[in-house]
Amino acid sequence: MRPVPPAVAALALLCTVSLGCTTGCSRTTAPPPTAALPAHRGGIAAEVARVTPEVLGATYRAGCPVGPERLRLIRMNHWGFDGRVHRGELVAHERVVRPLLRVFGAAFDARFPIRRMRSTAAYGGDDARSMADDNTSAFNCRRVTGDAARLSRHAHGDAVDVNPVENPYVDRYGVVFPPAGRPHLRRARAVPGMIRAGDALTRAFEAEGWHWGGHWSNPDYQHFSNTGG
Repeated sequence: MRPVPPAVAALALLCTVSLGCTTGCSRTTAPPPTAALPAHRGGIAAEVARVTPEVLGATYRAGCPVGPERLRLIRMNHWGFDGRVHRGELVAHERVVRPLLRVFGAAFDARFPIRRMRSTAAYGGDDARSMADDNTSAFNCRRVTGDAARLSRHAHGDAVDVNPVENPYVDRYGVVFPPAGRPHLRRARAVPGMIRAGDALTRAFEAEGWHWGGHWSNPDYQHFSNTGG
């Protein structure tokens, strides 16, 4: 067997981890634990790494439905409300890394603004603090906000909350989270960072088979999950 030329091997590797996969590329192979994925035209420039205890902080505890070995730290660029590119961090289950990279790649291309993107560990695992800071986040081993009897999909690492202030959640008792989001329950008036049916973000999530909480009877406008929960 002849050796594979270095240029061909490099192209094959690029095809495997590329965000913009084309014919012959794999969309299902999980990226290596510390892979740096190439940006498409200077886009999200994503890096994926295993999580550390410092990254997880208070978001993880023994008995959570997913262990640290199945979680990944995604570092990627996003557009901010200031019209500039910022570096964000998102912790999620390894099986949803690729869908999330495609979603946030599409959001970046559309210049959809994200206020901030930090691990919820930066808020001591406190979802209320994270929402109040308009923080976009994913994994957090916690109960459903406003319904402590149920474990949140965020505890599984396969749900994302985006711009909580512009996209508030209304629980079954009518309580709005975060409180500063109440003015944005009026969805007819579009504001930067607001998620709306048919926009670039919802289309990107729908293309991956994810569900938007904005359609629920108790709307959760910030929430997307790949299970519908």
